[in-house]
Amino acid sequence: MSITEFAVRRWQVTLVAFLLLATMGVSAFLSIPRSVDPHFAIPVSVVTVVLPGADAAEIEETVAKPIEDVLQGLDHVREIRSTSSDGTAVITVEFEHGTDPEQSLDRTVREVGSIRDRLPQGIARIAYRRPRTTEAGVLQLALVSEGASWRRMVKYAEDLRDRLNVVPGVRQTAIDGAARPEVRVAIDADRLAQARIPASSVANALRQGGLDLPAGAVQAGSRRLNIEAGGAYRSLDAVRAVPVRAGDGRLLTVGDVADVSWSEAEQLHIARFNGARALFVTVRQKDGVDAGSLRDALVAAVDGYRADLPPDMTLEVAFDQSNDIAKKLALLARDFAIALALVLITLFPLGLRPSLIVMISIPLSLAMGVLLLALFGFSLNQISISGFIISLGLLVDDSIVVTENIERHIRDGDAPETAAITATKEISAAVLGATGVLLFAFLPLAFLPEGSGDFVRGLPLAVIVTVASSLVVSLTIIPFVASKFLKPENAEGNRVLRWITQGIERLYAPLLHRALDAPRRWFWGAMALCFGAFALVPVLGFSLFPAAETPYFLVRVETPEGSSIAATDRAVKQVSAILDDYPAVVNRMENAGRGNPQIFYNILPREERARYGDIFVTMAEWDVGESPAMLADMRARLARFPDARVTVVNFENGPPLEAPVAIRISGPDLAVLQRLAGEVQRMMAGVPGLRDIDNPLRFDRVDLDLGLDEAKAGLLGVAPGEARRALRLAISGEQASQLRDNEGDSWPVTVRLPMEGHQPISALDKVYVPTLEGGSVPLAQIATPTLVSVPPLITRYKLQRTVTITAFTQPGMLASRANQAVVAGLDSIELPPGYSFGVGGEAEAAARNFSGLGPVILLAVFGVFGVLVLEFGRFKETIVVAGVIPLGTFGGLIALLLTGNSLSFLAIIGFVALIGIEIKNSILLVDFTHQLRERGLPLREAIEKAGSIRFLPVLLTSVTAIGGLLPLALSGSALYSPLAWVIIGGLVSSTLLSRVITPVMYLLAVRGDEGRRLTPAFA
Repeated sequence: MSITEFAVRRWQVTLVAFLLLATMGVSAFLSIPRSVDPHFAIPVSVVTVVLPGADAAEIEETVAKPIEDVLQGLDHVREIRSTSSDGTAVITVEFEHGTDPEQSLDRTVREVGSIRDRLPQGIARIAYRRPRTTEAGVLQLALVSEGASWRRMVKYAEDLRDRLNVVPGVRQTAIDGAARPEVRVAIDADRLAQARIPASSVANALRQGGLDLPAGAVQAGSRRLNIEAGGAYRSLDAVRAVPVRAGDGRLLTVGDVADVSWSEAEQLHIARFNGARALFVTVRQKDGVDAGSLRDALVAAVDGYRADLPPDMTLEVAFDQSNDIAKKLALLARDFAIALALVLITLFPLGLRPSLIVMISIPLSLAMGVLLLALFGFSLNQISISGFIISLGLLVDDSIVVTENIERHIRDGDAPETAAITATKEISAAVLGATGVLLFAFLPLAFLPEGSGDFVRGLPLAVIVTVASSLVVSLTIIPFVASKFLKPENAEGNRVLRWITQGIERLYAPLLHRALDAPRRWFWGAMALCFGAFALVPVLGFSLFPAAETPYFLVRVETPEGSSIAATDRAVKQVSAILDDYPAVVNRMENAGRGNPQIFYNILPREERARYGDIFVTMAEWDVGESPAMLADMRARLARFPDARVTVVNFENGPPLEAPVAIRISGPDLAVLQRLAGEVQRMMAGVPGLRDIDNPLRFDRVDLDLGLDEAKAGLLGVAPGEARRALRLAISGEQASQLRDNEGDSWPVTVRLPMEGHQPISALDKVYVPTLEGGSVPLAQIATPTLVSVPPLITRYKLQRTVTITAFTQPGMLASRANQAVVAGLDSIELPPGYSFGVGGEAEAAARNFSGLGPVILLAVFGVFGVLVLEFGRFKETIVVAGVIPLGTFGGLIALLLTGNSLSFLAIIGFVALIGIEIKNSILLVDFTHQLRERGLPLREAIEKAGSIRFLPVLLTSVTAIGGLLPLALSGSALYSPLAWVIIGGLVSSTLLSRVITPVMYLLAVRGDEGRRLTPAFA
């Protein structure tokens, strides 16, 4: 008993099974996580090392290079990049795609730990992190107050953080933009100089007095008493009372030589919300959590906390990712509803009862598809929903063919139950083969390599699971329902069906007859037309992923090298005031000293540097027509901004990318690299269509070199490193101990000279350095400060010094064309021996990702051919069916040209998917021609009759597919509209041309076999 016969005769089991699957599918739909973009693993580990007081060259030599050398020995390392700047080294290790990120991070930590004793002793911190796509903040809050002290604001922010961290689904809550409260021990430099006491003596005294060491316990009779012997300071007076030196009959305390008070550490990150003083509280989610549900729980916690705030503080929701998720998913839901309506309209030619039967396959297949997608661990996002929309027009194909064949058998006089079983068995081989071809076309797409493959994987999987579910539905539930509800009607079918049939007989049949009279002429004419369309490929150009079209963007501000954070903050304020002129702008999160907390999955925040500023801007919505024009106007106004470089940055879809255009120059000498970078920058400035060209070495920075005489210092008894410590303590301060307040919170006690602000260089004369004998010498006695020009940072790529010049493209300029022009321009620049150019950006990413498409396309083609050979048992019919591929490619290329789209990554995926869709239709024609010949019809008659009978189901399946894709195409999305247009254009040309060319090819291929008996492999 076949599966169809079982489903029809044991219909009770069939009904219960599908009701169960439908219920599970609905449950999965309600619980599956939702997000705007898909989440995927990033095989990257980042090591950050902080070494206060060291310049970029020292950081490179003592930190970056040793760590690079040890990490290069790890397995599966693709490339290592590092950036060395003042006091900080950031080493980024990218592993081969498919490497487990957690294991890679563990190995990175282990290898760096193995050389810890070879790294400098003054390292303050080594941090490790693994970037995640879920690290983008789901909620960014702003705690705003103009008058509250930082100590109070930090206290309230930490209380809020503790409340949010316990909400299920929260990975981490971070606080940014606060000036960390501290107990400031501001030393009187004149008094210390007079007493010839180095500042380090004050720090040492506080450190010793604040040691929190257990003293043990004593026995007092039958009781055991723990001894409390000091520890963290409990009050400011306790800090002031710490002795520094005793002599001449009097005690010199900290209070005698320093002012002790509550203050704030130097603010390295200044934050404002819409111009008001603020700090940011950013919430990050765990993997596999529904952002909408998490948002509801977070907002409830935030609303509850607002009641606890004092009158001088307000808590604002600055950014809510779930709003963007809801809007995008709502748009896709609208497209889905429109697609569903169009698909249902195309079913009317079948008649009311057959149409209703076919409609059953839509909710059942979708429910089963969502269930399977959830079991595979995927979320509902714009990529997977696009896959479901694409599948809408495909999942009814099998049901249309089966239902139409059952109805035809009933019209021929068969009983409904007999017709359901017989007709389904008759068409099952073609249905299995056609669906198998479609699945084999999409299946390789689910295994695309690299980050781009991870990004789009949900689309082919959504199609695969839904279409596979529809195959099961068409061979089981559809025959059962048809056997119960289809009734014998007019032998010619309903009115619409009769009208289409008359059109076929009046227009199509004579055309096909004429083509079969001159098959070679028609075949070569069609092939010339189709292959001629490949000349459009260079015209269309290539691209990877488009802008994300999000209702938010970044404005990046960079002040000149050596600028203070105050100067950067002034520039950020002025830029923010310009942005406030635009009515579409809703919120502005202003940052000076570092980047805004991460709010998009593939853009990491910029590290702390005084000259960096970020303004994260949100809008009410992204308008396809007005928003790009607004950003263009912003760029034009901000390009003229004085004393700062201002860049408006759109967020991009796909895996992380430094910039669309990136040229690397590698070599040993920084001066040569700087000269070459300047030449490349000037060349790129002459390339049309480029904007925001960035050369990180365009300016040197002027620093003050201490000029320490190590030999003289040694003769005077100064221990190695003490001079640097004295200078760091004077300028940056040094945490000597902690103060624990009445609420149990600990705050740092920091010793520093009052050299902040605009102190002259001559103030260094008041810095004293301790000697081994207990005395001190002036810093000026062992140092000769001089002004020097130094590089602001040193970057390395694959163990070589490298400078990267980046640029963005103007709207309408493809990055592929810009890269071609830039690479051509490199020929005019002469490289010294030992130096080389490298191309990064989108060109490198495209080469990496498009190279993975080649094997995928071959796998899809061979998989499709395998199914066809299995079905027909011969290569001739296989080639005839596959001959439809260029017919669809022709239409896809024309559609891209007419709609102004390029050959993007998703557009090329559309061509691969098109192979399966158009071959699926071709199988129906060739298979039925095969059956008619088996029944004894002559070759010409069999071809013409099959063409006429199969015209309607092929037309309906094509029209339903086009109807399902049309909303995606017309949505204007730069991400998935090209894919939809490719398939629509390909189906239009394939459906029109293949109705004639496929019969012509069949005639040319098999007319020598006239009279032979043909047996399909599935028969």
